[in-house]
Parts: sequence; structure tokens; C-alpha cells
Amino acid sequence: MSMIHADTLLVPDAELYYEVRGRGPTLLISQSGEGDARRSEALVRELEADFTVITYDRRGLSRSRIHGAPGGSIATHADDAHRLLAALTDAPVAMLGCSMGASIGLHLAVTHPGQLSALIAHEPVSPWLLAATERAHHLAELAECQEVFRAQGWRAALAPMVRTLGIDPANQEVEPGVRLAPIDADRARNFEYFLAHDFTAVRADRVDVAALRDSPVRIVPATGRTTGHHVFDHKCARELADLRATPLVEFPGGHNGNLTHPAAYAAVVRAVLA
Repeated sequence: MSMIHADTLLVPDAELYYEVRGRGPTLLISQSGEGDARRSEALVRELEADFTVITYDRRGLSRSRIHGAPGGSIATHADDAHRLLAALTDAPVAMLGCSMGASIGLHLAVTHPGQLSALIAHEPVSPWLLAATERAHHLAELAECQEVFRAQGWRAALAPMVRTLGIDPANQEVEPGVRLAPIDADRARNFEYFLAHDFTAVRADRVDVAALRDSPVRIVPATGRTTGHHVFDHKCARELADLRATPLVEFPGGHNGNLTHPAAYAAVVRAVLA
């Protein structure tokens, strides 16, 4: 394991915690859900021999701090990622965005395309990619998750979230030797923030579709091998592939393949970015 350089960066109304490790071309990983800089630690260990890997805590999660009101749009999160990259490098970098992290990456591909050489967009939670009827249906699913959370707490909200994203925490196939981390008190707090504020950001999100179609960034739409084709994150990935007229790349595992299949997932990242 390589040495980890950890630091913080002041951004508007917040302070971001980030980590840099490894060697080689730079790869920014923007995590899904409640994920902080170390959510996909096993995946990062697989990649750090080939890439200089940047991970970070989104504003509101773990060691990052908010100095104003909580919340913020996906565009705000993308601006945070833009400022983090600008502070660390002058060269375009590859980005792996998972779920909400992929939605952040799609904003960057439109607003700051010069910062990205490639974006792997793994199952973006971007309902705006869908046609109106499907978009309304899946926005209602997200709203239901938040309603259950507000009434009964984050544990109760896991059930509708599982249905919406196609994840079954109790029945996830994993690589040999992989043990999924339990939801401890820190992750629980992150889950609460994610459900209270970032779900709202996802529901309100919009991107100029024409600008995304024409972005010069190499965008690689991706989905999990076991993700159901009926769930909205898979549909978003497929719509992105159609928009960009590029194949949909399949990764090991499901929506959380970066956690359940770190070695096989890293192999596909390396192949895609080679």
C-alpha cells in the first residue's frame, strides 16, 4: 500500500477532505451514496499501482465540513470537484463516477470539460436522462425514499432504496475474500445526510442534454452485470449510452460493484482507461 497524502481544501461555504495516493496518471473517484474518501478502499488499493488516485468526502459527509446551510445541488458538488482538481493538477484527469458520483461527473463534462480526459459514468442517478413518463415514475420512487426516511429513519428507508436502485444488501454476491463493511455510526450519519439532502439534489438535477451530447470528454457509460434492467440507474446508463452513441460497458457486480468486486472492477477500469 502506498503512502496516503491527506489534506483539506476550502471551497465556497465548505471545506473538503481529500486523499491522494499511488503513482501514474491521475484518477479521480467520486463515490456513490453515503460514500466518503475511503468507501471503496479495496478498489483503491487495486488501482494505486497504476494510477495516482484522488478520493474525497463530499460536502456534508465524514470529515468534510459545511460552513453555510446544509445541502447543495449536484452542480454545487461538481463545482467542488472542479476546485479540487484545479488545486491538485493542471492536466486533464480520468474520472470514475459511481451513482451520484457519475452524475457529478456528467456536470463536469459539460462545465469543465478541459479537466477530464475520460469519465466512466457507472449507473448515474440522473432522472433527467429519462423520457418524461419514466422520469416522473422514478422521481416518485426517490420521493418515497425520502418520505420513509423522514417518518421512520434511515434504516426504514433502506427498503424502498433497495427497490429503487436494485441493491439487496442482505444478498450481494461478492468476490472471494471480500467482506462488506457494516454500517457503523459514521456511515449512519452519512446515510442520514445523503437521504435528507443529496436525494433532494438528485431529484432537482438538470443538465443541458445537447451540451452533454457534444462534450469533448470521452464518456464511458457503465452498468453492473447484475443490476436489473428495470431499475432507474440502469436505465439512466443506457440512455446515456444512446445519447453519446457509444456502447454501454458492463462492470462486475451490481450498483455497488466497486465494493463487492474490487479486483475485477479495477481490471475493467484499467482496460477501459488503457
